[in-house]
Parts: sequence; structure tokens; C-alpha cells
Amino acid sequence: MANLKEIRTRIKSVISTQQITKAMKMVAAAKLRRAQDSILQMRPYAQKLFYIQENLTTWLDAETQSVYARERDPDNVLLVVVTSDRGLCGAFNSNVIKLTLRRIEEQYKEQKNAGKLWILPVGRKAQDYFVKRKYQVIEDFAGTFQNLNFDQAKKAALHIMQAFTGKKIDRVEILYNEFKNVATQILRAEQFLPIPRDEKREEESKVKVNYIFEPSLEYLLEDLIPQTLEIKFYKALLESNASEHGARMTAMEQATENASELLHDLRLKYNQSRQAAITGEILEIVSGAEALKNG
Repeated sequence: MANLKEIRTRIKSVISTQQITKAMKMVAAAKLRRAQDSILQMRPYAQKLFYIQENLTTWLDAETQSVYARERDPDNVLLVVVTSDRGLCGAFNSNVIKLTLRRIEEQYKEQKNAGKLWILPVGRKAQDYFVKRKYQVIEDFAGTFQNLNFDQAKKAALHIMQAFTGKKIDRVEILYNEFKNVATQILRAEQFLPIPRDEKREEESKVKVNYIFEPSLEYLLEDLIPQTLEIKFYKALLESNASEHGARMTAMEQATENASELLHDLRLKYNQSRQAAITGEILEIVSGAEALKNG
């Protein structure tokens, strides 16, 4: 009978866990809807802004090129690692961290060994991981997702841009999950600063588009490029936010299904054990009756 009690306890525990995973799935689905709407609304605006910037920068020569586009030897590197604040979202966080470690090993091992590699985590999971392993971590923006909005993203982007223009940092990369759909996130490692140039695309743009600049190209880009960088940074955070909720929704759905399968097995085991116990009791009764009869 003790075995039956243990099985009943496990069944109650699994049912309780299943109710939690169902609730978490519903919460993630609600948050995903809002996050998905935000990124889908942002993408057309961001893409058009990037397109305008690319077209305008093609008219600048090397001497008048924006300070944000000037290439330098990457002696000091900053990696912006975007994860979530909480877990229970499958491999969402570990995939970004693995991508970061791979980038460091393949591209920036020399900078790491020289103490010239910094990590800016956006999300508590990245902060906890890299602080624990003694990386040089900028912790001021790890809690950005607690109240994600454009002002928060702009604050972090301006900090990065000032570090770049002040020549404290020579290269900045953003590593994050891009939202594709509920079940799929695409890992991205994008160069944020200096602004990457696609010479072939720039040449095509220069041929197709001929602008009249008023008051001047330099004056326009002075405001446009920082705004574009702020939007690019905010877009990466929105992509990651939507991806997080999609990953959590998928993980909780899978956990709920696993709980259902486990419940089926436990109930089958419980019924088998109960049947065996009842059969044993019947045999004892029959044996006792036979003993009394023969006696």
C-alpha cells in the first residue's frame, strides 16, 4: 500500500506542475501577442530608415564619412549580449551565450586575453553568466527588460555610441535572437559600430537614387545616423523580447505535453499496482476461508 501512496503523491505533484505550465503558457501567449505586434510595427519603419541612411552615406567620401562609420583596428571590443531576465524558455538563453563564446573564441580571443574585451548584458541571464566567469561586464543595463521602452534602449545605445566616438571602444557587436515565428528564433551576431558598409549595395543605391540635399548632406546625417543607431538597437531588443515569449510559450507547451504523458504512465502504474493489491487481498481471503473450511 505504501507504493500506491507514493504513486498518488507523484500524480498530485505532476498535476500541480501541469497546471503551472498551462498557466505560464497562457501568460507567455498574451505577452507574445503584444511583443509580436510591436516588432511587426517597428520593422517597416526601421527598414526604410536604414535604406535612407545607406543611400545618403554613399555620397560621403572617406574624409567626410560619419564618425560612426570610421573603421579602426579592433583593439577594444564590446559585445552586447541580449538574453532574458528569467528562465523556463528552453534553449533561448543558452544559444545566445554559446554564440557569444564562439565569437570570442574565433574572433576576439586576443582581445580577451589582453583584457580589452567587454560584455554589456541586456538581460539578467547574460549578466549572471558572465559575471560569474569573471568577464569584464558593464552591468548598468542588465535590467532593461524590466521596463522595455524606447527611452531605456536609447540610454543604452547612447552609452555605447559615446564610448565609440570617445575611442574607448573600437568595435561593437550585438548578439541576439531574431523573431521568426512562435517556434523559431534566428541567432544573430551583427556589427553595430562602426556602421558596416556594403560597397556593392552602396554603388547600386548611388546609381538608382539621386537626392537634392537641403540644407546639406552632413547636416542631415548628423541627426539621422544617431537616430538610426538608436532604432537599430531598440529593434534588436524588440526582436529578442518577442523571441523570448515565443520560446517560453513553446517550452511550456512541451512541458504540459510531457506532464500529460507522465500522468498517463503513472495512472497506468497505479491501476496495475492497485489491481495487484486487490488480487492479493482476495487470495488471502480465499486462502483463509479454505483454511477455516478444512479446519
